[in-house]
Amino acid sequence: MNLNDVMGVLPELIVILTALIAIIVDVAARERNASASQGVTVLGLLVAGVVAIASPAETAMLMSGQVFNDGFASWFRALFCAIGAMTAVFSLVYLKHRNIRLGEYYSLLAMCVFGMMVMGSAANLLLFFVGLETMSISLYVLVGLRRDDSGSVEGSLKYLVLGAFSSAFLLYGMALIYGGIGSLEYVVIGDALRDSTGIGPMTVTGIGLLLVGFAFKISAVPFHFWSPDVYEGAPTTITAFMSTGAKAAAFVGLIRVFGIALAETNEHWVGVLTVLSIVTMTLGNVSALRQTSVKRMLAYSSIAHAGYLLVGIVAGSKAAFAASGFYLIGYALMNLGAFGVLILLNQRGKGDYSIDSLRGMGTVHPVLGLTMAIFMLSLIGIPPTAGFFGKLFVFSAAIERGHLLLAIIGLLNSAVAAYYYLRVISTMYMAKPEGDVAITEPMGYKVALVISSILIIVLGMFPDQLVAALLKAVP
Repeated sequence: MNLNDVMGVLPELIVILTALIAIIVDVAARERNASASQGVTVLGLLVAGVVAIASPAETAMLMSGQVFNDGFASWFRALFCAIGAMTAVFSLVYLKHRNIRLGEYYSLLAMCVFGMMVMGSAANLLLFFVGLETMSISLYVLVGLRRDDSGSVEGSLKYLVLGAFSSAFLLYGMALIYGGIGSLEYVVIGDALRDSTGIGPMTVTGIGLLLVGFAFKISAVPFHFWSPDVYEGAPTTITAFMSTGAKAAAFVGLIRVFGIALAETNEHWVGVLTVLSIVTMTLGNVSALRQTSVKRMLAYSSIAHAGYLLVGIVAGSKAAFAASGFYLIGYALMNLGAFGVLILLNQRGKGDYSIDSLRGMGTVHPVLGLTMAIFMLSLIGIPPTAGFFGKLFVFSAAIERGHLLLAIIGLLNSAVAAYYYLRVISTMYMAKPEGDVAITEPMGYKVALVISSILIIVLGMFPDQLVAALLKAVP
């Protein structure tokens, strides 16, 4: 390891240092509130994100070819840090309202971000697995944070058991690929498949097991059954974090592994991914239609969006991967923002997050109502929002690669999704408020929501610049 290697992974080192300082600050300030740990976490993650996006790449590979240091890794390392920082901003209000006082919360949150960054930068399947487990183990604890809530404990246990089950699929698949090709490095795997005249049954089986493992991680049907219960049982801030950051990290891994390393074997898995994409977006949207809880509705919506993102993996072109990156950035802003508004609006509720609890909130709390409306419209894909152009770019890339039917099914599903998203907006503005409508609206919290809303509109009005940057960064 040389100085260039150390500087290349400086964002990850900053995040680890942030996690350590956060827990130390909490111990030192035990008699006070957790705002000090929150401040350290937000500041540390923002600094790491800026370093990730601003540092010039001296070389495309680090650590003797084990770590990518390309633009693609930089963009997503910055995205993971932004998601973690935004989650930390939303967390203080939620933890106070739910009377949760656990000092390890912010440290675990930072370690999750570290695991995601490793997943996005890994150039080796084994290193990717290490990042995945770092993220997952931290999330197992965070999901069960509300120890006096049976739903939270149940969700944590389900996530632990099924997460370990899916990790076993991934690890066994990696072992078979190593047996068939003789390496776990993405570049070597890609070169070996490119130079070979055919692949053996061991490698094909390994690819199949990898696909199953990734399908679990992204909540693709029929491997989605854990996510609604886990998302509903987890603290709402962690639900938002999982549905954006963890999903984005898994999709970056999918692009690296299937879109690039295993691109030469696409005839073995494109058909399977096409079916997974169609079934996932359809079942996710149909299930979301039946929900009366906004939190559970967004959980099924997250499954549907995984189906849309799979369209980009199926397309398999650089334009499709850049479009998927744009989609992930926009989705992180709008989904995190939606959960953020829910956390504030539900202060007066009992934690059920029912749609009825939003009655009249758009007029009583105009800032929260307006930002929530923007998030919902972007999730539908209404112009000029980032959600519209995310879907447009992904579906256009699929059509260019001959997947017209898949794009049409995606568009039809978007039309179905409009019903349950618009129901939220309708309830906020068309219904009369009931009961006590007074809630606490911290200024920093509202600023984060407003900035997210503005970014969604800006990305919707000027999408070409970000897409061009992502296209240049795609390996």
